[in-house]
Amino acid sequence: MQLFLAPECLPFAVAAVMLVALTGLEIVGLLIGFSLGEVIDKAWSNDHGGISGLLSWLNLGGVPILILIMMLLGFFAITGFALQAVAQAVWTPLPAIVASVPAFLLALPAVRTSSRWVARIVPRDETYAVDLSEFIGRGGEVTVGPLDQGLPGRVRIKDRHGNWHTLRARAARSEAPLAIGTDILIVDRAADIFIAIAAPSDMLTPANPDSTERP
Repeated sequence: MQLFLAPECLPFAVAAVMLVALTGLEIVGLLIGFSLGEVIDKAWSNDHGGISGLLSWLNLGGVPILILIMMLLGFFAITGFALQAVAQAVWTPLPAIVASVPAFLLALPAVRTSSRWVARIVPRDETYAVDLSEFIGRGGEVTVGPLDQGLPGRVRIKDRHGNWHTLRARAARSEAPLAIGTDILIVDRAADIFIAIAAPSDMLTPANPDSTERP
């Protein structure tokens, strides 16, 4: 705790606090059907400036930008605290600005390498890149719910190209609440909110990666 509050560790402490705050905001947002990560992804989808170029270099595995930022904050904080601990043990802690440079440079390759692994477990939300009407009539699975007629939850669906998408959705008016893990069928949409019903019993949902299509 003494190292965490030390002035020479201020940049790393700020990065750690930002990481915790972003994590909390995203968790709360998902519970109410809102994703900060989706907003950031859409805002930067057409940006080809220097920051997007750096993120593109880091994001080999297609990790959402918010996750990428959180990883960068985490590795920067961990590396910085480690550097200052070593410096203190050897002689004396480095000035905050001096320690920040190697911490940042060491964090970049760590994020680039780990993003490929994280991409395997974190679905990429790419709904802005396809025609939304394509998802009507497709099956999926509830991932954030239950879905009812109130605040939207989220469903996971694969498009005709085999790409996964995470969509905001509500249950149809006459539909009972749809619990997490329920197979669903998209039947309509209102703006960017999709309307779902429970999948018919004879329908094989494409949301199951182990399933095979019936002839």
